[in-house]
Amino acid sequence: MSTSDTMRAIEISAFGGPEVLRETRRPIPIAGPHEVVIKLAYAGVNRPDALQRAGLYHPPKTASDLPGLEGAGEVVAIGAGVTSIAVGDSVCALLPGGGYAEYVACPAAHCLPVPKGLDAKQAACLPETFFTVWSNVFQRGGLEAGERFLVHGGSSGIGTTAIQLAKSRGARVFATAGSDEKCAACEALGAERSMNYRKVDFSEEMKAQGGADLILDMVGGEYLQRNINALADDGRLVQIAFLQGFKEKVNFMQVMTRRLTITGSTLRPQSDLAKARIASELRAEVWPLLSSGKIAPVMDNEFALEDAAAAHERMEGSEHIGKIVLKIT
Repeated sequence: MSTSDTMRAIEISAFGGPEVLRETRRPIPIAGPHEVVIKLAYAGVNRPDALQRAGLYHPPKTASDLPGLEGAGEVVAIGAGVTSIAVGDSVCALLPGGGYAEYVACPAAHCLPVPKGLDAKQAACLPETFFTVWSNVFQRGGLEAGERFLVHGGSSGIGTTAIQLAKSRGARVFATAGSDEKCAACEALGAERSMNYRKVDFSEEMKAQGGADLILDMVGGEYLQRNINALADDGRLVQIAFLQGFKEKVNFMQVMTRRLTITGSTLRPQSDLAKARIASELRAEVWPLLSSGKIAPVMDNEFALEDAAAAHERMEGSEHIGKIVLKIT
């Protein structure tokens, strides 16, 4: 196979720390039915990438083994049945995997146009976080205007997205973060109160506000009972990750007597149709906000593709505010 048939990519050479990410060459993917191939300019770096690298989040059997769940670039090929996208279009996409590479194939229905006023670097940060926030906060969590919304990890990619979207739709937004600097960043984005969890008991703070109607959590562990304590009657807790672990003793009497709802989801295993429906709602409800500048991705750091290990170290060090990206080309 000639080099013209292959591409640069970052593979997981073995399960472990960031050092297992290794540059390699792989065949350029081919667009299957209802798929496109994108020549990526940037790829987003996300927590699920690190979990996959550690052997804790295996890709679906039909997906690439390369990490990377979002990116932006130019469509260079379309498969049979694709009518909504043309070669040469600039898009960002939710990927089944394979984003740490020069080219990637994905379902055409999971692509969205690069919003007006944004470049490929910013657009690469949109899909994973916006699909996750929209589906969990609004579709699953049912957040409505005037409700009190608490998001943990407010300075993360998920957190900065959730704060802006919830605020734009009229919710009262609260957040937690791990430093005063991060809390200030959350409040600058629209949170009316951001709590440094190293100094403040968020459960007591939220109870003083009347309780949270909805909580979006990716921490898990001992936060589960504290989240239950922090909810208002009839409140909802949506769980999307477990950074502190997924096993914990919980007093379910409060769930019964206060009519609480505990739910959650992961994005990657959902069907192509489910993801296409999320994409359709984002195009209608959220993309106009991005194009008008009312909301925008919060950027932290850019790394070259070959420096993916350093990007993972930055993310796992939890010092970042907003999104980390890899520059592909």
